[in-house]
This record gives sequence, structure tokens and C-alpha cells, in this order.
Amino acid sequence: MDGDLVLSLLDKDLERLHGEGIEAVSALVRIDEPPEAAVVTPLSEQEWDVVVIGGGIRKPEPLLALFEQVVNLTRRYAPGAAIAFNASIDDTYEAARRRL
Repeated sequence: MDGDLVLSLLDKDLERLHGEGIEAVSALVRIDEPPEAAVVTPLSEQEWDVVVIGGGIRKPEPLLALFEQVVNLTRRYAPGAAIAFNASIDDTYEAARRRL
């Protein structure tokens, strides 16, 4: 996927959430780095109602171990948050709204 396109679509969904007064941040996980670097700090900074885990790490079978790590980090560092999954990069907003 085109990284700039991904960021643009995520920013659009974050703007929609912010427009509704919903605080939202993006924590992008790099597949070539341990996920803790991207996930632990934002999850630990406050309590979250929902965490959306994207298909970019959920769908490709070779990334199954990374996906498991992210889910378990979410459970550990945001235990009160619902976990949602987007179907594609441009429906992160809908995924978050389903669980709010």
C-alpha cells in the first residue's frame, strides 16, 4: 500500500472523530519493529473506550504473530477498551463508532 494514501485516509477518519468531539490518536505499527514502541505509550497515557486494530497487520497471515502481540498489548495497557477491527483502511471511523 502507498504509505501516504494510508496516512491520508487515517487522518480523514481522525478528523471525523474529532469533529464529533471524540478524542482519537493514531499509533502506527511498523512491521519491522517491535510493536511496543508504537503501542504502549499511547495506550498508557489515558483510558480509552475503543482501540481499532487495522487490517494491515490483521489480514496478512505472515503477520499473525505481530497481530497477536498488538491485541495482547491492547488488553494489557488498555484493559477497559473495546477492541474493534476495520474492514479496510478507509473505514476506521465506522469501526470505532460501532464500539463507542
